[in-house]
Amino acid sequence: MIELDFNKLGGLIPAIVQEYKTGDVLMLAFMNKEAWETTLSTGKATYYSRSRQELWIKGKTSGNMQIVKEIRIDCDNDTVLLKVEQIGGAACHMGYRSCFFKKIEHGSIKVIGKPLFDPEEVYKK
Repeated sequence: MIELDFNKLGGLIPAIVQEYKTGDVLMLAFMNKEAWETTLSTGKATYYSRSRQELWIKGKTSGNMQIVKEIRIDCDNDTVLLKVEQIGGAACHMGYRSCFFKKIEHGSIKVIGKPLFDPEEVYKK
């Protein structure tokens, strides 16, 4: 069994998510032990939503699932790197391919890229 250190952040570990073909960083999320075990058993990226306080299977609502292709663990066993196939193109809940669509340029924020979907339509907020 793979033992991760869920104690440092109150039961959570950071999960860095990277597109496995391009190496682009798509997002950062958190996993609790149940999300980790679900990810391992299903091959679908599953996280713990800190705002909703529940498991979150990426893409269950939006259809933009993440199929895990490779998992790496850091030297302290308290952070994981998921290399995924991003189904549907958008990893960000705001509709962008990556959550990192804001770039600091000359002291201000520049939005790079365009949303691939309208979050109000997808999430009915």
